[in-house]
Amino acid sequence: MGNPVIQWQIVTKAPDQSAKFYGALFEWETNRDNLLGYQIVDTGSELGISGGIWPAPPETPPFVQLFIQVDNCETYVERAKELGARVIVPAQVLPDGDQMAILHDPQGLSFGIVSRSPA
Repeated sequence: MGNPVIQWQIVTKAPDQSAKFYGALFEWETNRDNLLGYQIVDTGSELGISGGIWPAPPETPPFVQLFIQVDNCETYVERAKELGARVIVPAQVLPDGDQMAILHDPQGLSFGIVSRSPA
């Protein structure tokens, strides 16, 4: 299944640390094979699109909230916590049956994890 996201960019003051965290959590691969040194991210899924990581200007806080589809929300919440994430909204079932959690990664970036309800 992979862990897809849709059109995104992470802007952070610690791009290397962010790349390491997301790579470890979701098994994403990053590379800088471009003229700007932009960290291109491959999510490993045909469902989503690739994204990227870019350094934030000194006066700009990290931003962008990603919603990443996973096969088991609670499993990924636990993995994220082991990698230094902080839970903002614990895993919960939404009215449509999907499960969602909101976390802050170790750099303070907010992101969501969603697992689809079995249909």
